Amino acid sequence: MADMEKLVEQLSKLSVLEAAELVKALEEKWGVSAAAPVAMVAAGGAAAASAEPVEEKTEFDVVLKDAGPKKIEVIKVIRALTNLGLVEAKTMAETAGAKVLSAVGKEAAADAKKKLEEAGGVCELA
Repeated sequence: MADMEKLVEQLSKLSVLEAAELVKALEEKWGVSAAAPVAMVAAGGAAAASAEPVEEKTEFDVVLKDAGPKKIEVIKVIRALTNLGLVEAKTMAETAGAKVLSAVGKEAAADAKKKLEEAGGVCELA
């Protein structure tokens, strides 16, 4: 069994590309097809490859999840951030998942999120 553990350890160190090459070589050697596993490996490899060079997001949405216990304070912050009237800001504060700001820069989004959270709201950047 020590040889099996050694083999598992060696295979675990393979990159996705090396694993795909190993599958092809074994298919040719044994005359079998591992189409589904190869597709899964390729899909995993594509996901891993696309995960590495992801461009940094430049525009963010500030989404209010919940106004929290201090709804009036959150409404005031919404009005200051958006220049909405009282009724519109109140409706936004009462609507879960409402976008307070759309397509703003990273710093502006982080600042708005901080202000809303300080007022008692729960929000996220999307």
